[in-house]
Amino acid sequence: MKSSLEALRDAEKIQKAALMKITKKYGLTIAEWQLLSTMMEGFDTQDKLSAETGLDTSTLSRQLKSILAKEYVDKVATGRDHRQLVYTVLTTGSDAVTNINGEYKNLEDTIFDKWSNEEVNMLRILLNRLEKSMTRVTEL
Repeated sequence: MKSSLEALRDAEKIQKAALMKITKKYGLTIAEWQLLSTMMEGFDTQDKLSAETGLDTSTLSRQLKSILAKEYVDKVATGRDHRQLVYTVLTTGSDAVTNINGEYKNLEDTIFDKWSNEEVNMLRILLNRLEKSMTRVTEL
């Protein structure tokens, strides 16, 4: 039998592969989908996005350039020297995020279809507890 952490790692690989399949249908990577989702929450400048996502400037710039090229977002230069860029998610971007979110929710519903509400709630409780334990251990 696998250890708890091995089972968690294997489940994460399966979940990631399924999510990659979903996002790929819309021409996005998982990271780009997450970035678009963050932008839809109102984080519209590189500084705000970097602070919210924890991404370094070069990674964030690369992802922004990619979703700009795919025409999921638009940018406008602002400020006195026009060096500050404000990003806006376009309809194509918000539609993609909405569709991905819907498909991901359907995946989750299918996975837990045979689980009782109590089992799903217990899993959430245990995963939250595991996350807290792992955070505590790794902060030492």
